[in-house]
Amino acid sequence: MAILAALSRGTRCVCELVPQLGLAQNLLSYHLRILREAGLVSGARTGRRIEYTIEPDGLQALQQELEDLVSGSGGRVR
Repeated sequence: MAILAALSRGTRCVCELVPQLGLAQNLLSYHLRILREAGLVSGARTGRRIEYTIEPDGLQALQQELEDLVSGSGGRVR
């Protein structure tokens, strides 16, 4: 959640997120990979840096899944 909150303020690279979040670079990169695979963030290479940004469609899908789960209307758990 902290990573998504940081990215909600705009596109960032790992080098900017490490001091902001207080996480080790390898741990942050691991979590960004998981968020990328889940479709919640995307990364674009700029030289040696990868700039990460939130994927609005991914967040909307997650929000809908969570709402379905909470309301008991048959949300699918993957």
